[in-house]
Amino acid sequence: MFGVSGTGDTSGFGGLVRRFVPVKSSPRPFGGYFDELVDALTTALAEVGAVADAIMRVVVDRCELTLHIRPDVLLTVAGQLRDSPALRFELCSSVSGVDYFDPDAPQEIAPQRLHAVYHLMSMTYRRRLRLEVAVDAQHPRVPSVTSVYPTADWQEREAYDMFGIVFDGHPALTRILMPDDWDGHPQRKDYPLGGVPVEYKGAQIPPPDNRRAYR
Repeated sequence: MFGVSGTGDTSGFGGLVRRFVPVKSSPRPFGGYFDELVDALTTALAEVGAVADAIMRVVVDRCELTLHIRPDVLLTVAGQLRDSPALRFELCSSVSGVDYFDPDAPQEIAPQRLHAVYHLMSMTYRRRLRLEVAVDAQHPRVPSVTSVYPTADWQEREAYDMFGIVFDGHPALTRILMPDDWDGHPQRKDYPLGGVPVEYKGAQIPPPDNRRAYR
């Protein structure tokens, strides 16, 4: 239908892709409570001596706020978001991985294709926030936030299993969906999509049941 054939593509998208476009910061005012939140976080980070560019970009898209931050300050940012009286983001509801792989991407942004995304919620102020951290695809490492948000435990394991992002400091970073001896990370965009027979280590497949039920 889309002119793609013989690729083994089982994704259902028929080879269609959306090119990765680097995200730019949104201009102020951000709208709603977003300006107040960003200012409160900036002040809290300055009080604990965080680097000035801890928040690399502030992006507002479809009425949702995303802060792109440096990997080395992730724990500091998460701790301030949880503990600062003006912020109180008590819950990390989800951790997910994203692969922005694009074979035609400029050389300067191609290595930063893998992102770890944290979805936070303030039950005190009824606010939502997304943190996004870009990591090097050749060495995809980012600090684990389980010491700040214990709910991130299994979610970081899933992001490791599916995308290969290593969360340093995680108490037990093992695969959670795929077998331990599985080769590769299935949700990366350069992962082979099919046609390769795979046998599970130590698995036994019983013969089919040929009995008939007469009712």
